[in-house]
Amino acid sequence: MPRHTFSAVFGAVIARGLDYREVFEVFRAGFDLGVERERRTAAGQPESFGEEDLYADARPCLAVLRAEGLRVGLAGNQTACAEVILRALDLPVDVIGTSDGWGVEKPSVEFFERVVAEAGCPAREVLYIGDRLDNDIRPAQAAGVATALIRRGPWGYILEDPAVEDHCLFHLDSLTELPDLVRKYNEAN
Repeated sequence: MPRHTFSAVFGAVIARGLDYREVFEVFRAGFDLGVERERRTAAGQPESFGEEDLYADARPCLAVLRAEGLRVGLAGNQTACAEVILRALDLPVDVIGTSDGWGVEKPSVEFFERVVAEAGCPAREVLYIGDRLDNDIRPAQAAGVATALIRRGPWGYILEDPAVEDHCLFHLDSLTELPDLVRKYNEAN
């Protein structure tokens, strides 16, 4: 499969608001992502990523927020393997939660209820940063959680929903902006 063809179909799947896994169905009916991950692992190519795969602004942002006394967490639709890898990166966070580890997946309300429980404070005091209006921002807002939209990744550029975007506390182009915005917001409130 040429990469440009896959990328184009992936973009179309996103633009139509479908689950990203549906892109594989376009090319092979009955595709099972879990089975294929197991096959890759058995072939000596397990899921992996490292420090070089993080956005350059991620670690510094997390470190500043945590140094300012905030409870910082990572939570997303990831595999149990990804959770192990994230923990090994020794990121400056208090909580790491994945859909596999928690047994709930975004955009379900239960996922965001778990985020709030892990935060240890009322939902209105939690800020969830995401790049997806459909999977991150809209359901977090429905759970009473404040949100920040970061324009990054395909979803950050393809999806638009002004009604949801207008309810975001912050709109970010980079995580380097976040610590100052949070500090100023907390000082004013």
